[in-house]
Amino acid sequence: MLPPQVRSVLEELRAERIRGASWMAKRGAEAYLILANLLEGEDLEKALLELKRELPAVNPTMASLYNLTRFIPITGDASLVISRAEEFLHLIDEAKKTIGNIGSELIEDGDTVITHSFSSAVFEVLRTARSRGVDFKVILTESAPDYEGIVLASELEKLGIEFELITDAQLGLFAGRSTLALVGADNITKDGAVINKAGTYLLALACHDNGVPFYVTAESFKLHPELRSSEVEILERPYARQGYRVRNFLFDVTPWKYIRGIITELGILVPPREI
Repeated sequence: MLPPQVRSVLEELRAERIRGASWMAKRGAEAYLILANLLEGEDLEKALLELKRELPAVNPTMASLYNLTRFIPITGDASLVISRAEEFLHLIDEAKKTIGNIGSELIEDGDTVITHSFSSAVFEVLRTARSRGVDFKVILTESAPDYEGIVLASELEKLGIEFELITDAQLGLFAGRSTLALVGADNITKDGAVINKAGTYLLALACHDNGVPFYVTAESFKLHPELRSSEVEILERPYARQGYRVRNFLFDVTPWKYIRGIITELGILVPPREI
């Protein structure tokens, strides 16, 4: 039986609409810290087994939650669980900084970067490029129905980065006006496909048609060691407008052939060979 404090974190993860796989993994690691500070011995071991089942089920599309549960051992030693969870949190922070440094090298003066949804890794790339004095602009979608793009616009505004906000339906129109595409990922499958916010596949197609290089930013814990793209469970949430049910799959699948590279803390990987 998981303690109420850990149950509360799971409910928080289920309710989240804006923040993605990196934030989910961070909160998941913090749930392990809470658990290890409350239990030990056999009680801890039983709770860890339960959390290993429940955490990935919060959002089965996200590889980060699955990989987090693989990273934390099933043990009654609370100090070991705390050590591993803290290591995971450290790796998250370091990975993002490295991705920012690597990805920012792709952005040059005069570039127009197009993105979809709100990826913390993409934001780190843009932030780092800005801190280096690169002069560029961003085209971003509003990212309906949860409007993550509006949140990103607010963050770009704080940094003084020039941006243009568009509706999702204009992805095809504006892709040709960009010089580089950067998106995040919630899962990168064994066969090199990228699972990300629905609309990512359409952006990749538009970029392919317009000759715009399409890059994905993702920490290595988003690489799924087992699943192929056809095996990933794509989460759908109930959604209605004016009394009509609207299909609302949260993610779509972008095949590797449309992806120039995946920017990770290990370098830029070429899918699927280097996955």
